[in-house]
Amino acid sequence: MKRVALYSKSGRTQSAASAQTAAATQPTPPPAATATPAAPEPARPRRFARLRNAAGRHRGLLLFVGGMAAVLIALEVDRRYISGSPREITQRDIDQAVRTSLEKKPLPSQATKAAMAIGPSIVRVLGHGMPDGEEVKSKAAKPPLTDPKKDGNKARPKAESEVEENTAIGTGVVITERGDILTNLHVVAGSRRITLTFADGTEAGAYVVAMEPEHDLAVLRATKLPDDLQPATLRSTGDLAPGDEVIAVGFPFGFGPSVSSGVVSGLKREFRSPKGEKLLTNLIQFDAAANPGNSGGPLVTMEGEVVGIVTAIVNPSGARVFAGVGFAVPIENAAGAIGVPPF
Repeated sequence: MKRVALYSKSGRTQSAASAQTAAATQPTPPPAATATPAAPEPARPRRFARLRNAAGRHRGLLLFVGGMAAVLIALEVDRRYISGSPREITQRDIDQAVRTSLEKKPLPSQATKAAMAIGPSIVRVLGHGMPDGEEVKSKAAKPPLTDPKKDGNKARPKAESEVEENTAIGTGVVITERGDILTNLHVVAGSRRITLTFADGTEAGAYVVAMEPEHDLAVLRATKLPDDLQPATLRSTGDLAPGDEVIAVGFPFGFGPSVSSGVVSGLKREFRSPKGEKLLTNLIQFDAAANPGNSGGPLVTMEGEVVGIVTAIVNPSGARVFAGVGFAVPIENAAGAIGVPPF
């Protein structure tokens, strides 16, 4: 076997070998990092330089604008995502709000509003010393036609406890600013004295200034008027129709003013008094309750306007109480009694 030479016979070879051996035994140093030359900074456009300069000059303004923008953004975020964005109001929302309001405070009925409108114009009428209470028995039984202030008849109105027998109780309604009061003729006919009580409690004597026996109407004038006199509003019956709602206001059996509601039952009716002495035509038939004491009171629409004067009731039994049928004289017939057509 050939032996491997450990040493070379040549000195140069030996030196080279020694060098290689030494190099092999030395640890290999890490490779030196290659130095990369820095890239040159790109040149910035001049417009950016101008913007920087402007931003520097107006730094305070920009900070203020930025702050306001941040506040507005925060408010919008709160409105949309925190507090909830407002939704569109629908008809259902409106209906619910109305129902809630009505449950807390209901609106007055139409009849109530009509009664409130006519209330200040209602007058209580007393005809004192009538021959038989209410019914006129002869044409000679006439009410006083003179002004008590002129003829010295200044008798004061009597209190309830002083009202004499055979006193007719009826109702009137103020129809002019000068205090003319419309009522039924049969309420005052034959009485020796007439007294009135207005809505505010004012009491006064009265006298007849005009009569229309064919329509059972009389116009009264008071010797004293209240300071806040309020005449009623009159309305033509031209567009009145069966089924229209009405109220009757008066003093039935002396109680009142009382209000009853119903409808117009018919038009152009005729009525003859129980003893056949009088025929009334062109009447309004209604079913709002009316009784003795309602005579002369107004028949009123839901708008608070007077379309008739209550004048009679019908009861087949003969009793003087309401049985569902009442009659009123159309307000147009008051034109002749007043002397001036109201329409």
